[in-house]
Amino acid sequence: MNMTKYWCGVVSREHIKRGEQGGFCQVCHGKRAPLARMAVGDGIVFYSPVLQFQGKDKCQSFTAIGKVVGADTYQFEMAPDFVPYRRDIEYQRCQEAPIHPMLDQLAFTRGRSSWGYSFRMGHFQLAEADFMLIARAMLPDGCANLFAQ
Repeated sequence: MNMTKYWCGVVSREHIKRGEQGGFCQVCHGKRAPLARMAVGDGIVFYSPVLQFQGKDKCQSFTAIGKVVGADTYQFEMAPDFVPYRRDIEYQRCQEAPIHPMLDQLAFTRGRSSWGYSFRMGHFQLAEADFMLIARAMLPDGCANLFAQ
């Protein structure tokens, strides 16, 4: 029985690229609870609605993919008044994948005129089939390396 869960984090492209470089993720403006729901070995993909945080230039692509490797959430001081929670992620080299070609295939967007509504949560669980569809678009070998032991 596969106990792996699959997640989507919603982060600007600018911010997720910083996370990739540092091997961590932050979601929902640094809240702990969404990160605590994940477990080591879970898959995570990041959707970037915009290029920059609080920017207007659209990205609308999946921009990073990996798996959870850190067993715990932890805080990191980014500024004296901003100490968000993070979780360690092992990112895979990937190509970005625009969401528009997938809208009719993903369970959480199929048939919905307001397809972006799901992303308003900032972090949500994906069906395995949705994660694998996105992974095939992002990774040259699908998930072969992502979940290799």
